[in-house]
Amino acid sequence: MNLKFTSILTWATGLVLACGASSAAQAQAPAGKAIIIGHISNPVNDTIAVSIRDNPFDAKERTSYARVDEKGEFKLVVPVTSSTKADLVYGDDVADLYLDPGTDLDVRFKGADMASTVKFKANDVPTGFGTKLRNGGNLTDEQRHRQQMANANNYLAEFDDQFVSNDGFQVLPDNIQLYEAPFLSFIEYRLKHEQNFLEDRAAKQSFTIDFYNYAKAEVTYSNANDKLTFQDLREQVVNTEGRLTMTPTYYDFLRNPLLYNDPTAGQNEQFQEFLLNFVHHTAAQQKHLRSDPDFYPFCYALASKRFQGVPRLITLGRILQESFRFGHIRQSEAMLADFRNLDTKHRFLPTLENDFNSHRALAIGAPAPDFRLVTAKGDTTSLSSFQGKLVYLNFWKTTNGLCLRDLAYAQDLAKRFEGKNIVFVNVALDDAELPWKQLVMVKKLPGVHMRAAGGYTSAMARAYSLQEVPTYLLIGEDGTILNPKPKRMSSRAAVDEINQSFGKASTYSAALTQLTSGGAAGPK
Repeated sequence: MNLKFTSILTWATGLVLACGASSAAQAQAPAGKAIIIGHISNPVNDTIAVSIRDNPFDAKERTSYARVDEKGEFKLVVPVTSSTKADLVYGDDVADLYLDPGTDLDVRFKGADMASTVKFKANDVPTGFGTKLRNGGNLTDEQRHRQQMANANNYLAEFDDQFVSNDGFQVLPDNIQLYEAPFLSFIEYRLKHEQNFLEDRAAKQSFTIDFYNYAKAEVTYSNANDKLTFQDLREQVVNTEGRLTMTPTYYDFLRNPLLYNDPTAGQNEQFQEFLLNFVHHTAAQQKHLRSDPDFYPFCYALASKRFQGVPRLITLGRILQESFRFGHIRQSEAMLADFRNLDTKHRFLPTLENDFNSHRALAIGAPAPDFRLVTAKGDTTSLSSFQGKLVYLNFWKTTNGLCLRDLAYAQDLAKRFEGKNIVFVNVALDDAELPWKQLVMVKKLPGVHMRAAGGYTSAMARAYSLQEVPTYLLIGEDGTILNPKPKRMSSRAAVDEINQSFGKASTYSAALTQLTSGGAAGPK
C-alpha cells in the first residue's frame, strides 16, 4: 500500500491566495518583535516565558520572561526576525506557539492546566459579523495579520488536543504493536484526518502562508517519519518478537522526489528529522552500520549528493554532530572542512565548530590524555607505557556501590582475556590511600591499579572530564581513544565488544582515505 503525500502538492489556488493575503500585512508589521499579553485564571506561578530555538545545532534556547501579577496578568515582548515555532512555558506546562514580527496576541488559560485550556485572540481587532465572515473588509492589513496569527495558534492548540494528546493517533504506546498491514492502515487513517483538519481550518479561517506551509509540513513529515522508523522502533520496543520483515513495497513511498525537495518545509523540524532518518535508513540498506568505521563519512557523502540548499546544510550538520560524539576525530575534521566550503554565509558553521571543539579532546581517534600515577604495588606507571595493547580503562571509587558491584565482573573479564593483547587499567579516585590499597591487595584484584590523589580535582580527572564513577573507556593499540563509552564490565555484550575492538583503531585509516578521496558512495 503506497501513501500519497498529497499535502506536499499545491493546494487549491483560491486557498493559497487567501493565505497569501498576509504578505502586505507583514510589510507593515512592527519589525522584530511579537507581543503576547494575557490573563491566567488562578495562577500557580509568578513567571511565564516564551522559548525559541534559533539554531538547530545549539541546544540552548532563547528565552523571554515576564512577571505574572497578582491578578494573573502579564505582557511578553519577544524578539523575532521571521516566522518561527516557539514554546509558551508556564511552570511545568508547555504549549506550542507560532510567532512572527507583527504577532499581537491575547492569551487566556487556567493556571493548573494551560495546555488544554489555552485560547488566543488578536489584540486591537474589531469583532462582529464582518469579522466572522473571514475577517471582512473592515480590517486593516495589520489587523488581518494579527487575526491570522491568532487563528494559527488556536489551530495548534486544537490540533494538539485532537491528535497529539490522543494515544489513538500516536505510534506509542499501542500502535507500535501492530503488524505491517494494520500499521499502514493506521498511518493512512491518521494522515487523512490530519490533512482534512488542516484544510477545514484553513478554509474557514485565514492563515499566513508561512504558517500554512509549517502546518502542512508538520502533518506530512510526522507521518513520513513514523512510517520510515516503524521497523526499527518496533524492534526496540516489542521485545517479545524479532524484527519484522517488511514486504518489498513497504518503502516505495521513499521514491517520491517531492519528499526531499519541498521548498516550503526547509526550516521545519519534522522535515529535518525525516531527512536524517532517510540517510540512516539508506546507509543501513547498503549494509553500513553505526559501528562501522566508515558510517559517518558514508552518511555525509550520501547527504551531500542527495540534498540541496538549506536542507542539505542542516542534514550535514546533524551528521557532523553525530560524528563529533560517536565518530573518528580525523573524519570529523575532514567533514567539517568540507562543510566550511558549503556554508559560505556561516549560518551554522560557528556553532558546529564550537561543538566540535568541546568534544575533540575525548573523541574517537584523539590521543588519550596521558597520566603517570603510583600503583598499588608502589611503583610508578604511565598510561602511555601500555601503547601497543588494547586498554580497558576504568575510573572507580572504593566507596561507590556500582563500582564495587562491578568488581566480580572485572575479575571475570580479566580471566576471559588472559594472554590476549589487552590490559585492564583501573584508576581509583579515592581520597584515602590505605582503604583502596587494602581492598586491591585483599581481593587480589586483577589488572593494573593506580590512585589519582585529589580525586575529581586531580589533573587526570579534569583531562578526562570525569564527573561520576564508574566511567569506562577503550583505548586502541595506537594510544588513541577507541570508544569513549564502552559497554560496562557487567554487560553481557562487553566480551563481544572487546573482541571486536582488537585492531579496530587501524581500520579507521581506510575510511578516512575513502572520505578524502571522495570514495564514500552515495545512494545507489
